[in-house]
Amino acid sequence: MQQYGSFNPGEFDSSYAKGGGVTLNLYISRTFGWMFLGLMVTFALAWYMAASGLVIRLLMTTPSILMILLVAEIAVVLVFSARLHKQSVHVSRGLFFIYSILNGVVFSVYFVAFDVAALILVFGLTALFFGGFALYGRFTHTDLSRLRPLIFGGLIFLVISGLVLMLFDIGALDRLVCMVGLVIFLCATAYDTQKIKKNYEYFSHDVALLERASIYSALQLYLDFINLFLYLLRFLGSRSRR
Repeated sequence: MQQYGSFNPGEFDSSYAKGGGVTLNLYISRTFGWMFLGLMVTFALAWYMAASGLVIRLLMTTPSILMILLVAEIAVVLVFSARLHKQSVHVSRGLFFIYSILNGVVFSVYFVAFDVAALILVFGLTALFFGGFALYGRFTHTDLSRLRPLIFGGLIFLVISGLVLMLFDIGALDRLVCMVGLVIFLCATAYDTQKIKKNYEYFSHDVALLERASIYSALQLYLDFINLFLYLLRFLGSRSRR
């Protein structure tokens, strides 16, 4: 995670950016707007591929396609983060939408495995929880950088427990993993939302960098939402599966 100097979120809530004349509220709105567009691309593509049967044909012709897509997603995120200070704004936007499209293909499997009504319900619940913690991150005067060790440790736990669940079928552990995942990504939502304000302060001298940081923040929020959705879907999966 990107490191910052000492920062008190209660001390910086300016309505006017130093670069480009962009207000803080407008900057935050644009960031969430990019996140929303990414989610719409992902879910619209997922629905289309499932409804048209394209995902079934794709899985039948290329059984390893999901693994290939997951590797491609990781590569996109790594390239995005490594070249954030070098690539153009257009490249940043392109990488963001490439990731959204790749994830849309992956998500089409869920539209086959679950009823659309159940997915809509989980999406609505995710939006409710995500929105609440995003608002907290936006308006709290508490420095949420103290959550970084908790988030990092939680991610390690999720990775290790995920490997364990691949080897052993432990129902009780799966429920625990889902609850931990929900807590971790709710905290990450609040933290990443507050980090948008930090980006606004630290990068406002460079309009292009400020915009690239906005796209990167949108990707982080997108990932928070997607992971919240998946863990909530797993937690309620026993009642939602066909």
